[in-house]
Amino acid sequence: MTNLTEEVEVDPQQLFEDFLKQDKYRERISHMVIAGSNSFVVDFEDLIVFDMTLAENLRETPDEYLEHVNRAAYSQLEIEDSEYASQLENVIVRFRKLPEPTHLRMLGAANIAKLVMVEGIIVRATPVQPQVMRAAFKCKRCGETAYLDQSGPFLKAPLKCEVPHCQSKGPFEFMQEGSTFIDYQQIRIQERPEDLPPGQLPRTLNVKLISRDLVDKARPGDHVAIIGIVRAEAPSLPTAGKLRVFRLHVDANFLDVKSKEPETAFISPEDEKKILELAEDPWVHRNVMRSIAPSIYGYEIIKEAIMYLVFGGVPKHLADISIRGELNILLVGDPGTAKSQLLQYISAIAPRGLYTSGRGTTAAGLTAAVLRERGGGMTLEAGALVLADKGVACIDEIDKMRPEDRVAIHEAMEQHTVSVAKGGIVATLNARTAILAAANPSLGRYDPYKTVTENINLPVTILSRFDLIFVLKDVPERDLDEKMSTHILEIHKRGAAPLETPISSDLLRKHISYSRNIKPTLSNEALQRLKEFYLEMRAVTEKIEGSPIAITARQLESLVRLAEARARIALRKEITAEDAEAAIAIMNRSLEEVGIDVSTHMRDIDIIMVGKPKSMQDKLRVILTEIVEMSKDTGMVEKRMLLEELSSKHRIEALDAQKLIGRMIKDGTIYEPRSGFLKKV
Repeated sequence: MTNLTEEVEVDPQQLFEDFLKQDKYRERISHMVIAGSNSFVVDFEDLIVFDMTLAENLRETPDEYLEHVNRAAYSQLEIEDSEYASQLENVIVRFRKLPEPTHLRMLGAANIAKLVMVEGIIVRATPVQPQVMRAAFKCKRCGETAYLDQSGPFLKAPLKCEVPHCQSKGPFEFMQEGSTFIDYQQIRIQERPEDLPPGQLPRTLNVKLISRDLVDKARPGDHVAIIGIVRAEAPSLPTAGKLRVFRLHVDANFLDVKSKEPETAFISPEDEKKILELAEDPWVHRNVMRSIAPSIYGYEIIKEAIMYLVFGGVPKHLADISIRGELNILLVGDPGTAKSQLLQYISAIAPRGLYTSGRGTTAAGLTAAVLRERGGGMTLEAGALVLADKGVACIDEIDKMRPEDRVAIHEAMEQHTVSVAKGGIVATLNARTAILAAANPSLGRYDPYKTVTENINLPVTILSRFDLIFVLKDVPERDLDEKMSTHILEIHKRGAAPLETPISSDLLRKHISYSRNIKPTLSNEALQRLKEFYLEMRAVTEKIEGSPIAITARQLESLVRLAEARARIALRKEITAEDAEAAIAIMNRSLEEVGIDVSTHMRDIDIIMVGKPKSMQDKLRVILTEIVEMSKDTGMVEKRMLLEELSSKHRIEALDAQKLIGRMIKDGTIYEPRSGFLKKV
């Protein structure tokens, strides 16, 4: 019986050799020789097809079986190219695409010493450093050199000299020249936002990357899949020794940087068929819009704008400049207008969506932080905008952020990068993020008799970077109130949305992901329509001398992005005149709400771009000119006389003039040398 068993048992190394004799892997070994590398990649699925037991043993006892496969690969290399094999000490086989990833949250004691695949976002990466694998030590008594393989965090010297006539227990000198080093980097990965259960803190895991072909492959903010062996390490205290509670980390065998595009669940052929059917429906835009936050009543225009934001435009990378494709939208609204609910919903539906609130958000948390390591080095940790790269960042209560923290968003909104220069680290990270922000009016409720800049506590530098700004006003209206109350009470009664959505949230997420592969271009009709609209709006300023500027080139770029997003929803390769019209309509709606000078009722883009409508700028200029003229003799002007002059000569009411003078003092244009007198700075 024993003999039979011995006959049946097959050497794992022999099995791996048979597996690597396939044409696919013989070709990969040849490529490895051409590239001058010492590693190549094996698809785990192929091993399952070849021998399921072998694949299972590799997962259960990876330390033993990776040795077998590496030796098998080396012997196969000797057959393919014996000369190259003689130059290498060993060959490393890297495995990719394990059938089932293990969630970071589920990683525990049962996984120790097993081969697993974990997915996450890199939040921190140390610099690449050399790590000694085989150390050379010189005995200071007899001068002989001994070699010792190293493991663990500390460098270990030999216990005694191996030379028979010496046998000395030291001292030993570490010899850098004869030692073998390998590149080493440690990264930290965090759970992906879509895997995070509500109300839970994201878990993190340290990953050790050893070898030149693994280090520096990915940066903070990248989505990665890591295949490796789970290890447990006991932290030690200086006096008490090692602790009983161990920390888990992964020794990486392979690191796969996921495509930079946001990925959702695998899109099956059935899903693709459903998506194509959706896109062919002439009412596709209405269906997608009705599927966005169905439990929130009304807001058709805002839902349409959010729909364009989620699908996004096409970024352009020219030789000299890059033009962003993602849209930025700001919602300004009275309390209780469901702004936060909309943002929470979008962060859940958008691939790679993140939600953060302004109150608890810092500049480092939004962009990137430079942290000091225990070893004394500095590392970079990615913030929310970097983690939401190629996704949507929802920032609630953006007006409640501290001004010094809010400055961090400027670069990310227009350039789509985050630059860091701290603690000796100078880096630029990608933050190609669409921003959906919400703000409350500074005085509680939105005042229609004030401009948008006076209503919100936000600097013009940020306001001007939003493609669309909408105001959500809570105005009592009998019919609307009746419909809304019925809708809300119906939700409470049924415990579900009153209306069935045309598209399920899962299919909508897949539709968004699928549409990102389409890069629509402007048709001649669409180009002509956008050009006509832009020139028409600019012509108003030309015709009437002194009238404000209605639109700038920044809005023209926004129109192109909106039209591209609309074409993407229908999976069209070309932007039609209809897409251009829809983009113009929604831009007009936004400008009607925030780009109108409340005193002259004329379109004025300076409200958003500069923070002051042209009518106010003209009045400020008049006041400043009068102050300069009247103070020629005395060096300053009496406020009472100035107000009289402005009223009689320029017809500026005393109350208006008082407000404008107050604003100029606040801006630092003029000051009061003594009470009741004014002087230009």
